[in-house]
Amino acid sequence: MSNEGTILHADADSFYASVEQRDDPGLRGRPVIVGGGVVLAASYEAKAFGVRTPMGETQARRLCPQAIVVRPRMEAYSAASKAMFEVFRDTTPLVEGLSIDEAFLDVGGLRRISGTPSEIAARLRGQVRERVGIAVTVGVARTKFLAKVASRVAKPDGLLVVPVDDELTFLHALPVELLWGVGPVTARKLRERSITMVADVARLDEAALERILGRAAGRHLHALAHNRDPRPVVVGRRRRSIGTQRALGRRPRSPEMLETDLLALVDRLARRLRTANRVCRTVMLRMRFDDFSRATRSHTLPEATGETATLLDAARILLAEALPLIRERGITLIGLTFTNLFGDDAVQLALPLDGVASSSAIDATLDGLRDRFGSSAVTRGVLLGRSEGLRVPLLPD
Repeated sequence: MSNEGTILHADADSFYASVEQRDDPGLRGRPVIVGGGVVLAASYEAKAFGVRTPMGETQARRLCPQAIVVRPRMEAYSAASKAMFEVFRDTTPLVEGLSIDEAFLDVGGLRRISGTPSEIAARLRGQVRERVGIAVTVGVARTKFLAKVASRVAKPDGLLVVPVDDELTFLHALPVELLWGVGPVTARKLRERSITMVADVARLDEAALERILGRAAGRHLHALAHNRDPRPVVVGRRRRSIGTQRALGRRPRSPEMLETDLLALVDRLARRLRTANRVCRTVMLRMRFDDFSRATRSHTLPEATGETATLLDAARILLAEALPLIRERGITLIGLTFTNLFGDDAVQLALPLDGVASSSAIDATLDGLRDRFGSSAVTRGVLLGRSEGLRVPLLPD
């Protein structure tokens, strides 16, 4: 029996920047930043100078003056993602996409026809480089969590196999920041108590972690520190939320300007929702302030809907509630997320018994015109002449 796990986590290295370097030989080996005001991706040559996402372009240029900044080409990234996922699915039918540039693959049961998991992973990396032209790092382990950690440790352009009988030795030697769910705030709480390595977390009992981090986070980290992750690779899982955002820069924005920004986000997101045949119940407003702190506000509707007008009303309520905080702290980014998603054929939609006419017919007409003539063929008067902004490629719903 093999001493290897059967779950692979494949993650393209600096995806957008890698595609740019693939398509322009003059960029290879040089620091490359992909962005338009905000760093969307940075090559490893640029990361060596401290450039990170979503850093502002001005700060990134200060850190790396010799960087070459290229504007994003979303169609090229989408095409590269599709080609990479074709390689994944040619490797195994059990592929769970996480984003356009990473996925879990289950290769259990392929030994007789494809070899050991490490052999399959090495072959996958070669095929991605040959067929797509970019590097992909692969982690191999018994659990999804540990496979993802392994790929992160192996970057860039690496392959790391965590032996089943050595997985805790590997995991416990890592810093706490590599545990899923440990961001800057959680890491600070742990480090203030001299909990710096995963081994330190593992030595604590669950109750102690709950006292430090709260019940849910404490249980979560206790399980991960012992590599307890029973989740299987799931094929065809539908998206649990959809979102979009817009960077605003640092210039002051009036409430009217912010409402226009919000309207553009709702228009875009509601159309995506209906295209995927989904409806939602919860609208979440996301904000980033001048001091780089963040805040969210959410509103849950009485009934699930895909109507632009209803979703816009909810978003406007959230923005009005947040305006005092925005005036106090400034705002540099506004985002919107629709959660509590359902299939539009699985929810009993409410009849308009309150006398308010449904806007679904208007939405359907506008969607049809935009599908036929382009997304900018019909727009609201306040959005005329306004750039739609970047449309980041996404995995199919």
